[in-house]
Amino acid sequence: MDFGQVEAFVQVSAHRSFSRAAEVLQLTQPSITARIQSLERELSEELFERGGRGVRMTDAGLAFLPFAERILQTLQEGREAVDEVRNVQLGSLRVGSALTISTYVLPKILHIFRQRYAGVEVVIRTGRSEQVLTMLLNDEVQVGLVRSLTHQEVEAVHLYDDEIVLAAYPEHPFAATGRATVEDTASQPIILFDRGSSYYGLIHNFFRQAGVIPNVSMELDSLEATKRMVEEGLGIALVPLVTIERELLAGALVRVDMVNAEPIKRPISLIYRRHRKRPRTVNAFIDTLAEIYALSLPVG
Repeated sequence: MDFGQVEAFVQVSAHRSFSRAAEVLQLTQPSITARIQSLERELSEELFERGGRGVRMTDAGLAFLPFAERILQTLQEGREAVDEVRNVQLGSLRVGSALTISTYVLPKILHIFRQRYAGVEVVIRTGRSEQVLTMLLNDEVQVGLVRSLTHQEVEAVHLYDDEIVLAAYPEHPFAATGRATVEDTASQPIILFDRGSSYYGLIHNFFRQAGVIPNVSMELDSLEATKRMVEEGLGIALVPLVTIERELLAGALVRVDMVNAEPIKRPISLIYRRHRKRPRTVNAFIDTLAEIYALSLPVG
């Protein structure tokens, strides 16, 4: 079994087409066919069923696919390791990020990182924190930026606290003083966002612990849409402070402090695999985070 056979198999499985795999690998279709047939002889199993409507994977092919993908991933990491020996600028960096972090925090981090390591190819994958953890465990990303999670195979380093604040439009009665009680807040039309996110549960739990029932007037699946609704005077909302910094500076929104409640905070962490040698690009990214957040992070 050689690299060419495995590469051809993965491409045919991805495109369900021998001709398309040949185009991607810049080979002839007979070459792809020969590689697949050779691999099937070695495995003593057919990996694809050829039919008039295209190519379909057999059960043996489906069973072999994750191992083949892992082989290619390992070889890619080997190439990257050799490149990094020559120069960290020639490597790549795969970052997984929770959605809010990727929109409002990560761009500033990467701006600093790219000023120092302009040659590093950066790939960003986004999702909910649990999805980013899965990406990390599947080696789809090398590091993650998520709300704090625990897993036996993952090291989590606290970066900062994501503060949740009350935002109102400038003409709202709360805006005049910039202060309100939890009880008064709960009585106002409140806009909630993203039922599936940890923010949604965090906000509901906040009101529950205060012993009040919020007057929810609207639910949206978008944080940006939530901010726009508040700007239009349709209600108030509890949102991450980092997401409204521009609106606060522009005077489009006003921050309101709740005087009889503890601040709502959500810890944000860097996560990476334990007991793994980290590429130089990853260490460079970690060093950048350490400087930004004044942390003492381990060298790997």
